[in-house]
Parts: sequence; C-alpha cells; structure tokens
Amino acid sequence: MPGRLWTIVRKEFIHIFRDIRTLSLIAFLPVLMLLLLGYAVANDIENIPLVVLDAASTDSSRAYIQRYTNSGMFDWKYTASSESEVLALIDAGKAQAGLQIPIGFDDPRHGNSSILVYVDGSDPAIAQVVQLAVETIHARRVAGISAPLLLSGKGSMPLNTTGVTLKFLYNPDMRRINFLIPALAAAILQVQTLLLTGFAIVREREQGTLEQLIVTPIQPWELMLGKILPFILIGFINLWATLWLGSAWFHVPLHGSMPLLAAVSLLFILGSLGLGILISVVARSQVQAMHIAMFINLPSLILSGFIFPRYNMPLLANIASYFLPLTYFIEIIRGIALKGANAAQLWPSIWPLAVYSLIVFSAGVLLFRKRLE
Repeated sequence: MPGRLWTIVRKEFIHIFRDIRTLSLIAFLPVLMLLLLGYAVANDIENIPLVVLDAASTDSSRAYIQRYTNSGMFDWKYTASSESEVLALIDAGKAQAGLQIPIGFDDPRHGNSSILVYVDGSDPAIAQVVQLAVETIHARRVAGISAPLLLSGKGSMPLNTTGVTLKFLYNPDMRRINFLIPALAAAILQVQTLLLTGFAIVREREQGTLEQLIVTPIQPWELMLGKILPFILIGFINLWATLWLGSAWFHVPLHGSMPLLAAVSLLFILGSLGLGILISVVARSQVQAMHIAMFINLPSLILSGFIFPRYNMPLLANIASYFLPLTYFIEIIRGIALKGANAAQLWPSIWPLAVYSLIVFSAGVLLFRKRLE
C-alpha cells in the first residue's frame, strides 16, 4: 500500500516538473499576487491630484494653499484661471479636487466670502478622505488665527475669517456602488471573453474537432470569423445586461452616450478576444489556459483602478497599469456612466485602447491562422 501510494505521488510530481508552463504559474503566481496586493492595498490614500484657482492672489491665500501641499494629502498639479477650467480638469479625471479661493479671501471689505472645494465624488472612499483633509486643514488654520485672539481676550475668531464649502460632483450621495458597478461590468467582460475564447479553442484541440474542421473545405478566415462572432455577441449582451441590472436593481445612474459606450466596448471586446486567441495558441490544455487567463486577469483587476486608485500606487505599479487595457476601459465606462463624458474628454483613454486592441487582435488572428494553415 505505501509503495503504490508513493508511486502515484512520484508520478504526479514528475508531471508537474516536466510541464514548464504549469510549473512557472505555480511558482510565480503567489509571488506576483503578494507583491501586487501589498503595493496596492498597503498604501494610504495621499497625493490626491489638486487643481487650484487663486482669485485672491495674496500672501494669505498662497499660505493657505501651502497648507494643502504641506499636508502630504494633496499634489498641486494644475493652476486654473477660471471656475470652468477647474471643472473641466475634474471632468477629464486629471484632478480629484479643485480648490477655489475667492477674491475677498480674509478681506473684511468683502465680507465672509467662502472658499469652495470641488470634490470628484465618483469614488466615495477618496472623496471622504478629501473631505476630512479639507476640514482638518481649515480647522487648523482657524485655530491658528483664533488662539492668539482668545489668549489676548479679544474673542475666539475674527469676523472676517473665510469659511469653506465642499461640493461633491457626479455622486453627491457618496454611494460606493455607483463607483463599483461600471468597473465591475468591465472586469466581468474581460474575464469572460478571455476564458470563453481560450477555453473554446483549446477544448476543440484537445477533443480533436479542430483538426476535423481544418481538413474540411472551410477557409481559415471563415473558421476564425465563425469562432469570433459569437463571442462578440455574447460579450455585448452580457455587458448591457450587467449595466441594465446595475441601473435597475442598484439604481446606478448612466448619464452619458450609450452609442459611444457601445463603440468603445467593441474595441475592448476585440482586444480581449485577441488576447484569448493568443492564450489558445500558447496553452496546450484547458488547465493551462485557465492559469494563463488568471495570470492576466488578477494583475488587471488590482492595477487597473478597479478598486484602488492608480495615482497612489508606487511608480513601477503605476507604469505597469498603462499596459493593461482594462485600465483604459474602466476610465472610459466610469466617465460615460457617472460623469456623462464625451469622446473628446475620454480621448486620452480611447486611443491607447484602440491601439492595443488592433495590435493584440491582429496578432492573435495571424498566429492562429498560421497554425491552421
């Protein structure tokens, strides 16, 4: 009995060590996941992109802005000359918050004019951090002004001290589900198209039906197109079903152009299908196809901004996110659904997705067609 058991165990280990692809995934996937999750989850939210409109342009207003930059919570990236420019930068996703200082900043001749802080509320977790940081920074400033007066017996706060008002854009109710559902629809679409395409082709190769199709009069391009079209249709149906369910059941708003979303979704589906075809070319079994798809999907979910903000990740992880199509599609689908963004505003995300999809889909089709011939 022990001898027979040891023989089976030894045989399985031999199979594992002989299969380089499976062995590589077993060895590197846990390490990759640990590094990705460690970098993405362990970091606190900081360096929030900030746009500033300083209409007062005084020493006092500049000192106030300096409080934001010195806090470490904000990264002053842009300076605006008008309120519309502040809103445009937040609409485009370049800034998460906009600080607008009025002309009458701490000037008794202008009364109690209020500082205005616009906050991108599409991600409630970041918006709450911004709210807490703004309130803390302003409270410390007020305390710094009031304390000397209180000690001198002249009062606790000067009448001309400027207040602060926060305005939450896109998601005023701060519902986290509004932020997650569009990205979840994009993530489900990628996972599904990768697995369906890769598995379908590898399964036919394992069963021998692919070779049977090759010897028929059907042309390689006809076989390729016939395999791709059903998955394009399935991808579209599932994407719209997910968005419809999110809107009907979870009351997630869809503000933007649905034709624009459909066109961009087609680009993303083609890129994902091309990647699935490449998996089918590399993989020799369905198990290998599943491991390769997991090796692609897990980093995409972590680094794409699906859950964790990308700008807060380390430089290497942030650079890696630019090579993931899901990064661009999530920005596009959130921009359309939550902000009602148009094609011009989303162009910085659309063109990289289009380039990626064209390259990957063409490579997948050419390699698979070469194998058929």
